[in-house]
Amino acid sequence: MAETLHDQLLQALGTRIVSGELPEGSVLLADNVAGEHGVSRPVVREAVRVLQSLGLVAATKRVGIRVLPPTQWNLYDPLVIRWRIAVGSTGGQLRSLTELRSAVEPKAAEMAAEHREDRMAVRILDLAAEMRTVGRSGDLHRFLELDIAFHSLVLEASGNEMFVQLDSLVAEVLTARTEQGLMPERPHEDALALHLAVAEAIWERDAGAAHSAMDRIMRRTVAEVSKTWSHVPRPSVLATDGGDGAAGEGVAGEGVAGGTLGA
Repeated sequence: MAETLHDQLLQALGTRIVSGELPEGSVLLADNVAGEHGVSRPVVREAVRVLQSLGLVAATKRVGIRVLPPTQWNLYDPLVIRWRIAVGSTGGQLRSLTELRSAVEPKAAEMAAEHREDRMAVRILDLAAEMRTVGRSGDLHRFLELDIAFHSLVLEASGNEMFVQLDSLVAEVLTARTEQGLMPERPHEDALALHLAVAEAIWERDAGAAHSAMDRIMRRTVAEVSKTWSHVPRPSVLATDGGDGAAGEGVAGEGVAGGTLGA
């Protein structure tokens, strides 16, 4: 599906903000944004509303569209994750997301073994078996689809609604691994076997074995992709200037003089 003007503007502004090209405190005017990108005011308005919902900007009629500090950003949103990876923050992003997965997914597998429904357990088994077949064939595109489905279903089977909402985050990090060339041409046999071990443990309601197998998957993942972040310093503290972070009354810049475009 072709990108709309809204999608294109949202991508352009989002990547400029997360890359630091439009740093915290920059002020944009809707008229300037519309002119620079060749779009209408309604397109700017809709894009800014999305950016506000992600915590990247705040808009007020008498100030402008102000870029907020990273402490305000919704770092769990797939769009923010995608933009940060697109602008060269792959290492830091993969580290943060992989560490989050390592903390959550073994517990999710354990809980899935305790609470799963039969139909979910069967589906997880089927996915693991198909992953082994497809992985051995070297079809990384199809393997990625199955891998995303497998890990998403384990989160769902845990019965924890907050775990379930991490599925899009997991999809982004798995996709980034493949697109960044961090997957081998064929997944390792050990990795394929571990996915089967998770599935079998969930089916057998063996919570300890499910936790252990998923933990081993995550440790393998860390070992495989840690080279992308080995030289990336950890952020000591994200900016602490809280700002008000509040969404204003509509999109700023109508008849407002001054302000900067931040180009």
